[in-house]
Amino acid sequence: KHENHTPTGAFKVRGGLVYMDNLHRQNALPSGFITATRGNHGQSIPFAASRYGVPVTVYVPEGNSTEKNRAMQAWGAEQVVYGSDFDEARLESARVAEARGLTFTPSFQPDLVRGVATYAFELLTGVPDLHTVYVPVGMGSGVCGLVTVRDLLGLDTRIVGVVSTEAPAYARSFEAGHVVQTNDARTFVDGVACRLPDADALEIIQEGVERFVEVTDAEAAEAMRILYTDTHNVAESAGAIALAALLSDMASAGAEQFSGRPVAVIQTGGNVDADVLSEVLQGGTPRV
Repeated sequence: KHENHTPTGAFKVRGGLVYMDNLHRQNALPSGFITATRGNHGQSIPFAASRYGVPVTVYVPEGNSTEKNRAMQAWGAEQVVYGSDFDEARLESARVAEARGLTFTPSFQPDLVRGVATYAFELLTGVPDLHTVYVPVGMGSGVCGLVTVRDLLGLDTRIVGVVSTEAPAYARSFEAGHVVQTNDARTFVDGVACRLPDADALEIIQEGVERFVEVTDAEAAEAMRILYTDTHNVAESAGAIALAALLSDMASAGAEQFSGRPVAVIQTGGNVDADVLSEVLQGGTPRV
């Protein structure tokens, strides 16, 4: 499922548009928004808010993607660099929002989930006999949208969540049955680099996801190369890990186990810095 061809290059824009539209319909648009991101959510909110003339401040951690930063600013966001990772930036942005009387927009929120669920509806109605869908899990909006639409359509499609081995908070939380915070999330798969899962997202995930697969940074890079050479599509690292997980399962279980079983992978985005893509295409695995 190619979500790398949306106006912002990722699936998140669907959520931002629905979120803003709902606030507009309720005459509840605030004087300004604050949010935190590694890039795609931070493009979605200013892209949608610009339609209503509402300013957006986006917090990003140090060392964030240069080109994602530029894209956020191009959509009109004021950008603030804070903290060593997404979770530190998120906590600070929430604090500042409260202090300044602005609206904090988290990465996981009901209207955002409804918006991104439209890609799940397109996929599951277009290919209703899917056996399994592999989906990257960052803060959970995409996978929760898939679970909700699958259940509303009454399908038996299995949903497999995918995370990085270096950012396994959701996988650990899924195994434990409660939120488990990790100490760090140092991976070049920045779209899933979170340390603290959302409790509401985890509840949906536990009820509707079959299992999780963890993939290494090297496996993510290899999947990026395969998508580029075989489909001529650019995938950011998080956009490639669903394919990486499928390939890992095929290697461990045997490709014959998938014979006659339609399987989908979600290519969540294509926003990758040129230098990172160059290193990957030359056979390397970027280090953080």
